[in-house]
Amino acid sequence: MTPPYRIGLIGLGAIGRDLLTRIGDGALGAVVCAGVLVRRPREPDGVPGLTHDPDRFFATAYDTVVEGAGHQAVRDHGERALRSGANLMLTSVGALTDDALFDRLRAAAERHGRRLILPSAGIGALDILAAGAVGGLDRVTVTVRKDPLSWKGTAAERLVDLDALTEPAILHDGPVREGARAYPQNVNISAAAALAGIGLDRTRLVIVADPAITVHVVEIEAEGTFGRFTFREEVIPTDENPKTGRLVAMAIAKTVQQMASPVVIGA
Repeated sequence: MTPPYRIGLIGLGAIGRDLLTRIGDGALGAVVCAGVLVRRPREPDGVPGLTHDPDRFFATAYDTVVEGAGHQAVRDHGERALRSGANLMLTSVGALTDDALFDRLRAAAERHGRRLILPSAGIGALDILAAGAVGGLDRVTVTVRKDPLSWKGTAAERLVDLDALTEPAILHDGPVREGARAYPQNVNISAAAALAGIGLDRTRLVIVADPAITVHVVEIEAEGTFGRFTFREEVIPTDENPKTGRLVAMAIAKTVQQMASPVVIGA
């Protein structure tokens, strides 16, 4: 009998809670959560292996560690996860705008025979972008539109009065590298798209605060030797965190399920 696929979670926000629920319901098949690392002490509340102590967390063996706690968590724990013998799955892909960090994680993955996994998470069309990049891409633009509430607590508050917006306001129009650094909680999807395609500096990112919408709208336009394509999604934000779309947690669950499955669709 095949042993269960063991994951560890870094972070217990909307993504982590959703993943635990789906694992507990048996929706992901033979997957178990063997440990959860959080920043500060909290009551276990039925969470398996819950700890705020990194040494205790990494004393457990995992097949894959799933990060869902932000850019600093990638910097603090990413290399250690790979050194421990686990694959590392990132939701905070924007942390890889730091080339030195990316190089360290890639080197650790190679050295320890593990994989650094950048899942599609809340964005589609990464498979098309990656395929197009094989033959050559000329232009890629990612546009992220969210309601003003989603930009609270970000650099947007220094640019516009979010409470007084009556029409869309452009918060950033430039390379993904700059935009993903400026908005680390909101546009990690753009970094994933850039890394799948023509890179962080050549991919254009347009960030918009739009008072006329209540969903997160993401659009990708790309041209290359294959032709051209456009992609658009409208995602409902989570109740717990308006910066994160519901689709993100669903997509992470899908990727975990495929890691444990003998059949992989859409690779």
